Amino acid sequence: METLRLILTIIQVVCAVVLVAIVTVQSGKSAGLGSAISGSQESYLSKNKSASLDAKLSRATKWVAAVFILLTLVVNLLVV
Repeated sequence: METLRLILTIIQVVCAVVLVAIVTVQSGKSAGLGSAISGSQESYLSKNKSASLDAKLSRATKWVAAVFILLTLVVNLLVV
């Protein structure tokens, strides 16, 4: 049981480092505020937002955060 807890803790630490790296690489949302004030502009880039790097990083952030939360709960249950 101690070995399983150690392995899950190591995976959790790696997941935390990856999560910090992904959040750091993402661009800020302040660019969207200018278009909200001046009106949204239809452009080629705005039509392909789901394929952009920011969209992929956003999806990766959600998945890695979910795994991190799940690992945190499991490690807590193993301690008790």
